[in-house]
Amino acid sequence: MNDPALVEPHLGSHAEHHLSSSAMLQDIVIGLSDGLTVPFALAAGLSGAVDSSALVITAGLAEIVAGSIAMGLGGYLAGRTEVEHYAAELAREHREVQELPHVERAEVDELLAEMGLSETTRAAAVAELTSDPEQWVRFMMKYELGLEEPDPRQAPKSAFTISTAYAVGGLIPLTAYFFTATPTEGLAWSAAITLVCLLVFGYFKSRMTGQPAVAGALKMAFVGALAASAAFGVARLITQ
Repeated sequence: MNDPALVEPHLGSHAEHHLSSSAMLQDIVIGLSDGLTVPFALAAGLSGAVDSSALVITAGLAEIVAGSIAMGLGGYLAGRTEVEHYAAELAREHREVQELPHVERAEVDELLAEMGLSETTRAAAVAELTSDPEQWVRFMMKYELGLEEPDPRQAPKSAFTISTAYAVGGLIPLTAYFFTATPTEGLAWSAAITLVCLLVFGYFKSRMTGQPAVAGALKMAFVGALAASAAFGVARLITQ
């Protein structure tokens, strides 16, 4: 029952699934958060300035397309920057291990001392860790710099997930304008639908991240309502 050959593959696959799910969840949260609030605020602002639902829909769709592309590109660039930063730091650590081994050994000893290891244990651990340059560098990357090796395939995945989540979130407040005769009526239905979605999304987002769920739901709804109210008010002032 305790055969390592049976246990280790199961643990490895579970850990990989957990990391992938966490990254995807984070991307969905980023995309949906902006997708629910920005197009909603834009539609609310236009509702206070124009008398045509068609104009609100056209501008809203244009914003969703532009916003999803911009958000996806931002996610991609952030992922690539993380990969490039890790690669640069990894190359620097390799150079320091080769050119300044005595300094790097002292840093390993210092890190182990901060972990509470005794001097005798540290001496043995330093000798073991620094006997293999690759192991040595990995230790420094994780415990000195606090860096984990990023997945180079994550950048395009993040771009797609964030972009899609933004588009889905943005279509929610806009759908009301397809089925109402005037922007004012569309805004009323859009506000009701969007605020419910913000409350639900904020609740589950807070639960998944370990924060107070009700407070998170109210905070998310408040931010969306504040953005839409500000946009609507500015549009009213300009058109008066």
